[in-house]
Amino acid sequence: MQTYFFLAATLLYAVCAVLPVRQGGLISAVTAAAWLLHGAALWFDMRAPGGLRVGFAIMLSAALWVSVAAYWLENRNFALDGLRRLVMPCAAAAAALPAVFPGSVFQLQGQAPAFGWHIAVAILAYSTLTIAAFHAVLMALQESRLHTRSPAPNWLGGALDQLPALLTMEKLLFRLIGIGFVLLSLTVLSGIVFSEQLFGAVLKWDHKTVFALLSWLLFAALLTGRRWRGWRGKTALRFTLAGFATLVLAYVGSRFVLEVVLHRGLA
Repeated sequence: MQTYFFLAATLLYAVCAVLPVRQGGLISAVTAAAWLLHGAALWFDMRAPGGLRVGFAIMLSAALWVSVAAYWLENRNFALDGLRRLVMPCAAAAAALPAVFPGSVFQLQGQAPAFGWHIAVAILAYSTLTIAAFHAVLMALQESRLHTRSPAPNWLGGALDQLPALLTMEKLLFRLIGIGFVLLSLTVLSGIVFSEQLFGAVLKWDHKTVFALLSWLLFAALLTGRRWRGWRGKTALRFTLAGFATLVLAYVGSRFVLEVVLHRGLA
């Protein structure tokens, strides 16, 4: 059943991506329907007898599911239709992935009850910083359009013209990064606790740990530079995208290599 839900959500996300901005009511309705179907599919797919189904596709799909919700909430306060043009195609692709790459089951028997919260916070951290990365790309496109305005209108250019001012967009970006950094910090701290329980060591120095800590350091440096040196503009965008790319490599990228390239199960 969840496969049909994933495919239906994919179709609705794709439809939402191409709807004209003047059809705001229809966009909201289609977004809500796609988001609910996507969430139901994830719920049924991740549940497994005595365990939890995880994998790069499910993590990526869950991150985009939360990102769609963040976009919808932010769009109620600010005109961010340009963000829809970026988020919805990615959400459509991510919604279809678990139907193709189901992942593997992680057994929860014998694990601490709080382990589920660790996974939930990790997904929220990925999701918040994913929408921040989309936001950073949108700001880069917006700034580029200010300097090289094209006389020929196009679907993305029209959406960019309706965005708030760059200063407002920048405030929104750092608000998202601040929330994401707190969630990422909680993920790292809880990961240290469970690493000691599972492996008998405070930190298991594998690729996931190294990339997660590197991402945390990049976002910490960005927020510190913003606070004490007034970092903004291209510097902020570079740090945001670098931190996001490193975070993707920490789990989603490594799981993709294991599951798709090497055809290995949960490790």
